[in-house]
Amino acid sequence: MPQGWFYFSTLIFVFALCPLVILSTLFVTAPYGRYVRQGWGPQIDTRWLWVLMESPAVFGFALFYFLGPRAFSPMPLILLAIWQSHYIHRTLIYPWQMRASHSQTPLVIALMAIVFNLANAYLNASHLSSPEAHYTLSWLTDPRFLVGIVLFVIGYAINRQSDAILRALRKPGETGYKIPYGGLYAWISCPNYFGECLLWAGWAIATWSLAGLSFFLFTAANLLPRAIANHRWYHEKFSDYPKQRKAVIPFIL
Repeated sequence: MPQGWFYFSTLIFVFALCPLVILSTLFVTAPYGRYVRQGWGPQIDTRWLWVLMESPAVFGFALFYFLGPRAFSPMPLILLAIWQSHYIHRTLIYPWQMRASHSQTPLVIALMAIVFNLANAYLNASHLSSPEAHYTLSWLTDPRFLVGIVLFVIGYAINRQSDAILRALRKPGETGYKIPYGGLYAWISCPNYFGECLLWAGWAIATWSLAGLSFFLFTAANLLPRAIANHRWYHEKFSDYPKQRKAVIPFIL
């Protein structure tokens, strides 16, 4: 990984955030989506907020990556393409697929996300194109890369399918919530979160890096409590909600 006190300080910062995030979100549900409420400051259009807060993961990542001395080496470029395949869609396409044309979200959510996404982009991008990473084309056949990329692709597919099922619940202009069915919704309430956790677990293994591991742990710390809150909300709102479903991990949690 890149050497230097700033890089290591940022890495420690992200690792230290993980227990703080999971403990805080177990008791205070972040005010976005179905949990938006007053008291969190000014609000802006949810779609534009999403673009704003995710942009560092696309543009900041590219900037930090191309500042590295091995930015044009084949294997780091492949890993760059894998990262961007997720985040270009997440930042520039997904927000405009949302059934959220009139929804508002507190600006503070975007500001917090921007801080994390900048730190995360810096850690992962700088690592990929650093000379210390030693990614060569032989990494394509390394078991760590192969296992990691399989998990990444599976998680990506689950995440996209689950989001599509949620979008299809509402017709254009329709509001309100319904019980989702199909895909992994047969077993869990939040397969979109499960897919995202699986995706970044795959990234951590495929890059075999502390930067990747820190991102996976932060993702899990952020999404697992959210999934538990969503699961509880579904049961409270719908008397006929399927009893066999778990929150986020099939048959386990």
